[in-house]
Amino acid sequence: MRGFELVKACPETGARAGLIYTKHGVVPTPAFIPVGSQATVKALAPDDLTRLGAKLILANTYHLYLRPGVELIEGLGGLHRFTSWDGPIITDSGGYQLFSLATLRKVSNEGVLFRSHIDGSEHFLTPELSIRLQERLGADIIMAFDECPPYSDDLDAIRGAMERTNLWAERCKTSLSRDDQGLFGIVQGGTFPELRRYSAQFLTSLDFPGYAIGGLSLGEPKGLMNTVVRETAALLPSNKPRYLMGVGSPEDLVCGVSGGIDLFDSALPTRVARNGALFTLGGRVNITNACFKDRDGPVEEGCDCYTCQNFSAAYLNHLFRSEELLAYRLATIHNLRFIMRLMEGIRCSILDGSFSSFRDKFLSCYQPTDEETRINQKRRWVESKRK
Repeated sequence: MRGFELVKACPETGARAGLIYTKHGVVPTPAFIPVGSQATVKALAPDDLTRLGAKLILANTYHLYLRPGVELIEGLGGLHRFTSWDGPIITDSGGYQLFSLATLRKVSNEGVLFRSHIDGSEHFLTPELSIRLQERLGADIIMAFDECPPYSDDLDAIRGAMERTNLWAERCKTSLSRDDQGLFGIVQGGTFPELRRYSAQFLTSLDFPGYAIGGLSLGEPKGLMNTVVRETAALLPSNKPRYLMGVGSPEDLVCGVSGGIDLFDSALPTRVARNGALFTLGGRVNITNACFKDRDGPVEEGCDCYTCQNFSAAYLNHLFRSEELLAYRLATIHNLRFIMRLMEGIRCSILDGSFSSFRDKFLSCYQPTDEETRINQKRRWVESKRK
């Protein structure tokens, strides 16, 4: 990463528009990062992502370390060449996956001993090894190794995870050997303001090129999440990018930008697409519902995505009911384009001074998934990953 430029900020809300400069291109912010954990955004090719407006994609160190192996990727020219994506890439350190996917693990200040969710083989991942792996993958932005505790943990457990994350962040920075990658520190602390404050103060003293907020969207109420995001973002330097990890619902993106966030990532838009849930300005719709069986128009009138421009809602309904593979591709294209178009609109409104009215109009029209359903869906998804 070569730097960050804050172009304009909204004094009423804290929303920001900026530019992140990397070796592989410039990322206008605020921006959403499509998740390609295993070096692919499911159902899409790199040229699809370019057409959808993606500027930065994410790959995951944990997954790539286990399969196909970092040595293989490095030997084939690094992550950019391996994936045929020539834009900027960010790699997650694997911390979240270690605590959500690994069936057996033992955590110490030294690192994490775990068994692979693929074949049960034993591995030991340290902050130093995480950085070395990310350097070999060749991403433009890399993440410090962190411990992401469950929302259900008590104060003492979350304090311990936060302190360990801070310790690991310092070791990550010390172990850097490349100067062309931007290492972001990750603020932890659950929903406890005093822990978030301590973590942010410690990490900002290390002067990272950017900062992430981790450990949210794990089952806590939306209102509480938004409060923690806003209060934590205010503790981070204004001249560095701020990244909210694991958040991708449309309403959360709008609220997150309003709280001063520049970057977001989540598998949610692509995951729900494969289950037939498509975004519209009024909220999510289930394309398999009977009301779409004979609808001749697109999923959403006015949408400029390839799916809506070329196919009827009735056709998508048929594809999903028939379990045709094309259903997943077309739905994913629609959802990601919806998110990219939303982020483009947010950025334009910040630049022209109309963000507050943009935010209020969007939130008044968009109907989020109800809280109880959302929490249950999240819990079932996490539990399915642990099996």
